[in-house]
Amino acid sequence: MSKTPALPDGLRFAFGTLTVLPVRVTRWDREAARGGMLCAPLAGLVVGGCAAALGALLLFLGAGPLLAAVATAAVPAALTRGLHLDGLADTADGLGSGKPAEDALRIMKQSDIGPFGVITLVLVLLTQMAALSQLYGASWARGALAAVVSATAARLALTLAARGGVPAARPEGLGAAVAGVVPVRAAAGAAAVVVLGAAAGGALLGTYDIVRTALAVLAAVAVAELLLRRCTRRFGGITGDVFGALAETAATAALVVLSLGR
Repeated sequence: MSKTPALPDGLRFAFGTLTVLPVRVTRWDREAARGGMLCAPLAGLVVGGCAAALGALLLFLGAGPLLAAVATAAVPAALTRGLHLDGLADTADGLGSGKPAEDALRIMKQSDIGPFGVITLVLVLLTQMAALSQLYGASWARGALAAVVSATAARLALTLAARGGVPAARPEGLGAAVAGVVPVRAAAGAAAVVVLGAAAGGALLGTYDIVRTALAVLAAVAVAELLLRRCTRRFGGITGDVFGALAETAATAALVVLSLGR
């Protein structure tokens, strides 16, 4: 029976592969990958915290909600070198190509972005910024909470996608490195922790926000799960690009739910 990796190895894997923060990954084996994918929501928490801090700072300095929203959406892109957005575009091109799995995967590996990818990127980014602008317009706290919750939910989607039973589409790449490494029970436990944490954050704003933030996380993982199933049927498994698409899809769904109601 394999041992659970030491926590620092999991944290190093999570931050070293999912962010551009200067964290050196010292282990690339399956045990480290398991710990890393379980720690993925923590990486999201840090990314979301940085995004929220910049958005709140701009508001404090007199900027409007729209500029704060643009900055908040830009931080996760910067802290991932745009890899999640690139994965979203590549996955959209692959899904939209209508070609067999092998050809679709080849399209996804190309360096250029096709029309499906461009349209998807534009719509997703506009949706994120519109939701954040509305939330910042309500209060800096709502915008900041949304930034943190959406980024954490985005990385939770990766934890769930790396659960047992989800195959890799290719024998190499990030998808192959993390496919099936997280036990299903551990993935469910991580989801429960994130939902409860989001609800606790919502409690700082009011009783209704306890429910709204919890629902935002649940909606994020539900939409990401639908995309995951579509991709596994279409491509035969997951890839690094699919992971990026799942993260951006989950973040967008969470922001939309958080922007609904008063």
